[in-house]
Amino acid sequence: MSSNTFTIAWRVMLQVARDRRTIALILIVPLVIATIAGFSLTDKNTLNNAAPGILAILIFFFGFLITGISFLRERTQGTLERLMAAPLTRMDIVAGYLLGLLIFALIQTLIMFFYMIYVLNISYRGDLWQILIFQVLIGIVAVCMGTFFSAFARNEFQMIQFIPLVIVPQIFVSGLFIPVRQLPAVLEWISKFLPLTYGVEGIKALMQQGQSLLDVGKDIGILAAFAVGFLVLASLTLKKSA
Repeated sequence: MSSNTFTIAWRVMLQVARDRRTIALILIVPLVIATIAGFSLTDKNTLNNAAPGILAILIFFFGFLITGISFLRERTQGTLERLMAAPLTRMDIVAGYLLGLLIFALIQTLIMFFYMIYVLNISYRGDLWQILIFQVLIGIVAVCMGTFFSAFARNEFQMIQFIPLVIVPQIFVSGLFIPVRQLPAVLEWISKFLPLTYGVEGIKALMQQGQSLLDVGKDIGILAAFAVGFLVLASLTLKKSA
């Protein structure tokens, strides 16, 4: 990454941090959702089985939503257009926004993760740091994906419509509710082309089976490929959308 990337990331972080209401929501919403999950899943075994999938899905959801809305706002307000006029590469701009917005998605992930571990007292196996690294990777994919899809929205309402179109179907076929292998053949085949499938599969292996990052190398590789692919596509759409 170039120094321009970090400069843009810093500007994005400061801009979000100045909005106190947004910061409050970023901090409160994960606690509310985790608390609801804890109260609704009263059976300890059910909560332990669902927790890894819930963590993967929520970081994916928050990363996509925060990035999509923020990136769209920058574009509609003309900020991206001004950046495009500066001596910056498209990759500098996209990577800078990704880095800056990823921080807030990760903050929400960490809040929810530690709340579920230490307050709801969910059980897990494996090393905590490896689970967190995998969560970060899921967040990176979500941020890259949100940036890419924001190029096809003209306002926040349109961006919100991508959630039931892009995120919700992935939740149903990701293996959260029933194992992917038990899905109808068509849905099982479709799930292989969706990043959340590998996010849920990998974090379940880490938290429930005590596997290491090396053991889930296939999931890591596929998620990394999705992140790079969406990052490249987002940079390619930047000129057209800005």
